[in-house]
Amino acid sequence: MIQPVSIEINGEEKPLRLTLGALAEIEDTLGGDLGSLKRRLATPRVGDLLLILTALLRGGGASLSLETLKAAEIDLAAAADAIAKCFQGLEAPGKHPAPEPPASSGAA
Repeated sequence: MIQPVSIEINGEEKPLRLTLGALAEIEDTLGGDLGSLKRRLATPRVGDLLLILTALLRGGGASLSLETLKAAEIDLAAAADAIAKCFQGLEAPGKHPAPEPPASSGAA
């Protein structure tokens, strides 16, 4: 069973959910398949995290734009951890394993 995942944004808890639509959006936005996404997320950029967070928020029913997230108060380490939790247990068909959790930088 998938555990609920949420993140605090501007003092409010927002649900995150990895839906097929969110996964497709992440692949389209960042380019490539799950294998290339895993490699890219081994050393993520903040912009990558924001793009992924936008898709996962949309999957969870909380539509916040990328521009809104850029201006929001978000703990970067908590965001990376929440994103990693959303991807836990995901296995793509074939040879490509799920993306590894983004490295937490500890910065806010």
